[in-house]
Amino acid sequence: MNWYLDVLKKYAVFTGRARRQEFWMFALFNVIAAIVLFAVDMALGTYPLLYVIYALAVLLPGLGVTVRRLHDTGRSGWWILIDLIPFVGAIVLIVFLATEGDRHQNAHGPNPKAAPAQ
Repeated sequence: MNWYLDVLKKYAVFTGRARRQEFWMFALFNVIAAIVLFAVDMALGTYPLLYVIYALAVLLPGLGVTVRRLHDTGRSGWWILIDLIPFVGAIVLIVFLATEGDRHQNAHGPNPKAAPAQ
């Protein structure tokens, strides 16, 4: 849960680097929360109200952690736009996000794995 909250604390931070674990744990909790809100919305008969509010609330943090994850692999945050290419773009982006980050400092900052745990 701390990984999810850490991303929310960096609400609109698009600089620096993010570890794979930070990105994928945020993605996991995000999917779980979206499924729960979808179910609650359906049960209350308010679909898509709660679901859309949640999606808008986590839009910037999600973009921020994705850009920081791309920075960790040595790529520009603009690579997120590759997702606009149908089919192939999403696959390429997932590969980029799953790739291990640079072991040493790169243009976007020091290795986040080398930083002491908080």
